[in-house]
Amino acid sequence: MAALPMDPADAFAELGRIKLGETGLDDVLQRVAELAKRALDTPVEVSVTLVRNGTGHTAAFTDDLARDMDERQYAQGRGPCLDAAASGDVLSVPDLAEEHRWPDWAERGHKAGVGSLVSIGLPIQDAVVGALNVYARTPHAFDDDDTITVLETFAAYAAVALANAHLYDSTATLARQMQEAMANRAVIEQAKGIVMAERRCTPSEAFTILAKVSQDSNRKVRDVAQALVDRAAGER
Repeated sequence: MAALPMDPADAFAELGRIKLGETGLDDVLQRVAELAKRALDTPVEVSVTLVRNGTGHTAAFTDDLARDMDERQYAQGRGPCLDAAASGDVLSVPDLAEEHRWPDWAERGHKAGVGSLVSIGLPIQDAVVGALNVYARTPHAFDDDDTITVLETFAAYAAVALANAHLYDSTATLARQMQEAMANRAVIEQAKGIVMAERRCTPSEAFTILAKVSQDSNRKVRDVAQALVDRAAGER
């Protein structure tokens, strides 16, 4: 059963109730797509394009038609969704039957029953960029400025979710790297202590010995240190 239409203000209020820190990015983007679809008077299908390292994928969609239209652009390496994601602009295709900027994509879309499209670049430029894409079966479905304003609000919310997710991912990665670095340092310090006790040498000389074993055996210093610590623990 199709979801009932809703007032844009109610849709925005529902977006505001989503707890970004407790909801996965894909789930947030899917909810954005679903609410954007319900908030418009014109029947539409919505998708969210994300582009990382030059490769696009559809992170959320309300119908296979929207996903398929996105994927045709990814296969060709060009199209309004990709261009909107790269530029952050609003790109409109009022009538696919008369579209000449992306002729192959427009022709296939027209044959599939798509009349018009608007892609709104998510207002974020970082490791990941994206666009909110809204497809209608009728031409000139997005000529009204009020409709674009409503969709820009949804795009802004999607961008906030994307920025939060990227920040969380970056912070979590940094935390893991710091944790690994601290663990590596602790093992190396233990190994240096063992070498110092066995060789009666200074900390600097002990590290030089570990580094030479690492070079000669083609292993990381951390792995050499761990093996030494494990050996000493076994002997005890």
